[in-house]
Amino acid sequence: MASFPFPFLLPVLLLLFFPSISLSQSNLSVDYYKTTCPDFPNIIRETVTNKQLTSPTTAAATLRLFFHDCIVDGCDASVLISSNAFNKAERDAEINHSLAGDAFDVVLRAKTALETKCPKIVSCADILAQATRDLVIIVGGPFYPVQLGRKDGLISMVSHADEGLPRTNMTMDQLIDLFDKKGFSIKEFVALLGSHTIGFSHCKEFADRLYNFSKTTPTDPLFNPKYAEALKTLCANYTIDSTISAFNDVLTPGKFDNMYYQNLPKGLGLLITDNLLMKDPRTKPIAELYAKDQTVFFTDFSDAMEKLSVLEVKSGTEGEVRNRCDQFNSIKT
Repeated sequence: MASFPFPFLLPVLLLLFFPSISLSQSNLSVDYYKTTCPDFPNIIRETVTNKQLTSPTTAAATLRLFFHDCIVDGCDASVLISSNAFNKAERDAEINHSLAGDAFDVVLRAKTALETKCPKIVSCADILAQATRDLVIIVGGPFYPVQLGRKDGLISMVSHADEGLPRTNMTMDQLIDLFDKKGFSIKEFVALLGSHTIGFSHCKEFADRLYNFSKTTPTDPLFNPKYAEALKTLCANYTIDSTISAFNDVLTPGKFDNMYYQNLPKGLGLLITDNLLMKDPRTKPIAELYAKDQTVFFTDFSDAMEKLSVLEVKSGTEGEVRNRCDQFNSIKT
């Protein structure tokens, strides 16, 4: 096959014919580390497999961490940064306090192994993206390609997380608008919400549905009554112990499948935003389709995750390859 005669023009032509592709995205490729760190995929796979075996919540925790990273200023590992005397980072936003330590730990383990094998080559953003995909597969989810070559971001501010992340008390209009501003369709939004098929939520995130739904009806009537009573027992001391939590998918919590959608019409949706999927005419047909057809859900989830994983990625001088994932290479005062 003949090679492209003017390779230096290829990125320009890609942008002309595919304007939705950013310059940063055009610099990514699935084999980015083929020559500079050929063991990258094997190191990630081995690290996440060992971690998932010892800590089964790792997959869900990492998937959530990845989403919280990407939806705020793009997939640049800014959520991994620790605060210092000069800056309060995303990680310290109240909504991020519930991000599980297992997710941070698996990235740290992978970074340590990679720095030994190929120092200062692999970004933390790429580690998080690849680890998330591999963990989704481990728990039964679909494969999707991960483009590599992201740089780690140079900014991490608590205010950006406070402003950019979805909340469990948002209306469907607010949620759809938030995802629309990031370039996601309603179908992609519903598919990404399917990540709730694994993982858990802390009781404070749904306590109002159990105890303070309205003045006349303390418990949300959309809850299955037996499920609501079980949750009340579980969460009885949630104001004292903020770590108490419940599985998002009560039937198959450790398996990535379409059970999350099947649970919704049965009153087994944990968060109010889950149940809104079955009430809003814009999302209900999609959620019903995913409940009936796991193959369609997997296909749409894969496409949405591939799109999410390249959201506002950094390249060149927009970022760096951090020596440590929890701090910038130089402290800005």
